[in-house]
Amino acid sequence: MSLSGKNAIITGSNSGIGLGIAQELAKLGVNVVLNSFTDRDVDHALAAEIAKDHGVKARYIGADMSKGDDCRRLIEEAGGCDILINNAGIQHVAAIEDFPAEKWDAIIAINLTSAFHTTAAAVTGMRSNGWGRIVNIASAHGLTASPYKSAYIAAKHGIVGLSKTVALETATDPITCNALCPGYVLTPLIDSQIPDTMKEYDMTREEVIKNVLLKRQPSKEFATIEQLAGTVAFLCSDSAAQITGTTISVDGGWTAL
Repeated sequence: MSLSGKNAIITGSNSGIGLGIAQELAKLGVNVVLNSFTDRDVDHALAAEIAKDHGVKARYIGADMSKGDDCRRLIEEAGGCDILINNAGIQHVAAIEDFPAEKWDAIIAINLTSAFHTTAAAVTGMRSNGWGRIVNIASAHGLTASPYKSAYIAAKHGIVGLSKTVALETATDPITCNALCPGYVLTPLIDSQIPDTMKEYDMTREEVIKNVLLKRQPSKEFATIEQLAGTVAFLCSDSAAQITGTTISVDGGWTAL
């Protein structure tokens, strides 16, 4: 079965991984809804560009993923959701005793609780339509841990557990739910942080990439946005119809250690 004509909502998708997934699905004929918390002309222009390039329907809906009502409004306003990609996420790094409570609350809300709200709002329609795909963007940190990232790791472990639970609840429906667990990906956000890290450690760019960012990634190569987007497209395909409730690692061997 072709994905052409299906409707996808991708949270946190006006840049980086989310945008790459939206573009890949649009190439396959999927109508896409982009999302972030902003509501700028450039956001709507991104959607218009995707629609023009791929001959699909594409729109941008601003919604704050830290707010449950906004999460559910996104699904309702989109008017149909065959494919749900829960991608929105933020990060903060600090020791547990110094971790700001407001940062903890925001990370849990955006990285985990938003997926509960969007999934709860979307799954009834998927059942009614007789088909659905849910892909939650977790992380290698959904399967392992690092210091100073307590909220992020708690949220990503939660996303893995949520994915398993939703998969069991929809196991007798033609709906799948899985968690994608990337290692380090060279997104614009990560790339912008490299110069500061170079200064902090007095390293070259290449040294920062190999010895700091990719220290735990055995391949010593970034996963790419295109690789992640292709994996998402596979999970939405008929070939993956019996893949549900699991994690797919795209991490250069990180979680094999």
